Amino acid sequence: MGRNNWFEFKQFRIEQHKAAMKVGTDGVLLGAWAPVDDAKRILDVGTGTGLIALMLAQRSDSTIDAVEIDEQACGEAKFNFEQSGWSDRLRVFHTDFQVFANAQNEPYDLIVSNPPFFINSLKTGNAALAVARHNDMLTFSQLVYGARKLLSSVGRLCIIIPSASRVEFRESARLAGFYLRNQTMVIPKSGRVPKRVLMEFVVQSCYSIDNEIVVLDENGLYTETYKTLTAPFYLAF
Repeated sequence: MGRNNWFEFKQFRIEQHKAAMKVGTDGVLLGAWAPVDDAKRILDVGTGTGLIALMLAQRSDSTIDAVEIDEQACGEAKFNFEQSGWSDRLRVFHTDFQVFANAQNEPYDLIVSNPPFFINSLKTGNAALAVARHNDMLTFSQLVYGARKLLSSVGRLCIIIPSASRVEFRESARLAGFYLRNQTMVIPKSGRVPKRVLMEFVVQSCYSIDNEIVVLDENGLYTETYKTLTAPFYLAF
């Protein structure tokens, strides 16, 4: 996707000229994939422009909170929430997630996150982009332990991360008391190896389901599976 100053979806618009991380396939996948059934309260950790929170608002009647540590991104998310048709159900907090997790009392039914994922790698010179991309400010362990504090007894944690990090994240989640319920490998193009993975964790013991989604077919066209999943949002589908 291009780095335009805005991105138009079917039912909302994302202003993104200030946010370091722009609208991308990862966020759209998580927002379309995460199960919202029976979720009365949802939390989006590291909301950026507010994309995933807005997608979940479109898909549900839930009250949705969002946390964002970057001031400019937080302001942009607040603007995007206010301009949407679900402004009465959306709010954003400019704070560190660990601080937020220790301060909240009422549990959430679903927590989603497209977390920082460049681990032990060279940082960009852009400070805001570095915070958005690197996990120094929010490690996998901090995310799962904070989520465990905030989730109800039947709550779910849904994330999207590089497929190479899935074993590390699953172990962090296990130590925090989570069980993997669903793992969907994201294949960017037919015939290639997975680059991302969508993972759903719960706090009660369960069997794990493994599946995959292919974004582009061998001709470089969007697959029917991807189009069906994202059709409620993309203008092109």
